[in-house]
Amino acid sequence: MTRPLLAPAARPAASGAVGRAWAQARRTERACLVLAAVLAASGLFHLAVLAVDGGPWEGPVSWRKPATFGLSFGLTLAAVARVSAPLRLGVRLRTVLLGVLAADSLVEVGGITLQAWRRVPSHVDMETPFDSAVSMTLAVGGAVLVGVLGALAVPALRGRADAPPDMRLALRAGFASLLIGLVSGAVMIARGVVLVRAGHQQEAYHAVGFLKPVHGVALHGVLVLPALARLLAAAGWDTARRTRAVAAASAGYGVLLAAALGLSLLG
Repeated sequence: MTRPLLAPAARPAASGAVGRAWAQARRTERACLVLAAVLAASGLFHLAVLAVDGGPWEGPVSWRKPATFGLSFGLTLAAVARVSAPLRLGVRLRTVLLGVLAADSLVEVGGITLQAWRRVPSHVDMETPFDSAVSMTLAVGGAVLVGVLGALAVPALRGRADAPPDMRLALRAGFASLLIGLVSGAVMIARGVVLVRAGHQQEAYHAVGFLKPVHGVALHGVLVLPALARLLAAAGWDTARRTRAVAAASAGYGVLLAAALGLSLLG
């Protein structure tokens, strides 16, 4: 007889763990998780729109953009809301940072989605006053993201977290990866703005995404590495073994980032 993938007794335990995590979460964290689910659902919805409506996957006007941005922002917001809990930050400061992050995520995904439905580019589009306002709002939102996530990254990079060594390492590597993703995003926007100001609007649409591979991979290190640390702890691995595994995974993620950067630069 085939053994079930998950024993019946394990299902209530898993459900109970999720319930306990929700019960222990603060109100701001719960709000972030709810919004993250909404953003991810929006991303999945626009994947379905792409499948039905068709159109290109690449390019400045594509259903890919609200799909990937909705999923990416949803996953990142949920991950940061959860992994920031052990960071040694004041309760009020963490609440403010998560609140700003949630609001900014909604603005970013909302602006990109609006432009997708209008069938115009979302980034570096200065062709009309309205499009310029949307593009500038997205650019300012990106700067806010750098500031908020940078503030959360400081205690993580310093190892200031009430967590075992493997999780502290996962947080340090995950936030370092996230910062690389933010910097690469800022560089792409800056390049697009330079081209627009030089009078090359159409070229800017295609040049602005030249670091997309490394940008996409880097943003999600803060999700992957802490999740691995949690899974290994749930599997009963001892601290030393978990720390070695997380260190190896962090090094592997660094190699993946380097490969993605090489792919980006090679076009």
